[in-house]
Amino acid sequence: MSETEPRLLVVDDDAELRALIADFLRGSGFHVDEAEDGQAMDRLMAVARYDLLILDQMMPGEDGLSILRRLRGAGAPATIMLSAMGEDTDRIVGLEVGADDYLPKPCNPRELLARVRAVLRRGAAAGDPAAAPGQARRFGAWTLDIVQRRLSRPGVAPVPLTDAEFRTLTAFLDRPQRVLTRDQLIEHARGLGSDVFDRAIDVTISRLRKKLAPEDPIRTVRNEGYMLTLKVEG
Repeated sequence: MSETEPRLLVVDDDAELRALIADFLRGSGFHVDEAEDGQAMDRLMAVARYDLLILDQMMPGEDGLSILRRLRGAGAPATIMLSAMGEDTDRIVGLEVGADDYLPKPCNPRELLARVRAVLRRGAAAGDPAAAPGQARRFGAWTLDIVQRRLSRPGVAPVPLTDAEFRTLTAFLDRPQRVLTRDQLIEHARGLGSDVFDRAIDVTISRLRKKLAPEDPIRTVRNEGYMLTLKVEG
């Protein structure tokens, strides 16, 4: 295995489907491990670092949403959620908890491969210090640590961001005091190849506002989009 080969972990209680996904992704150049549930996943993650999880939402015992809730934060791998439930509300829940992308089951293996590559590309770009103006961005009383992907301000414990929150916030920090449309935010946050809808951006913005409370530096501009009202340093 190449040291630069991305390492993926497929977590799904359906052994046949899990093996099918893993074999297809191995044939596409990835190192892939498999886990049938959260406990098996924990054992593997204790000895190896993974770049991305492909996580089934509905599993006996600890389900995918519970797993995602306890994993999210600084240092957590990116996650693509799979679910037999294909309703928009189910997608919103997965994205709100912190998934980077969401696919209904059964999914086309080639589409999953495209999503995997897109999520890994976005994660590499967001985590590349050379692609960022600096390791810290300051706006108002807040500081965003580009490397750790967390917010801090005097007197407040550091606030971790999900990958979607981090990419959305950096879109605002790159273009402060300018209106960004939902299409612009979708492109920056999840890429043109993703099946993302306006509601997902609204959910991400809502989460950011809660983390930036009591201030609300993100303003809704009716019929246009959103705008960061503060000046940015760094």
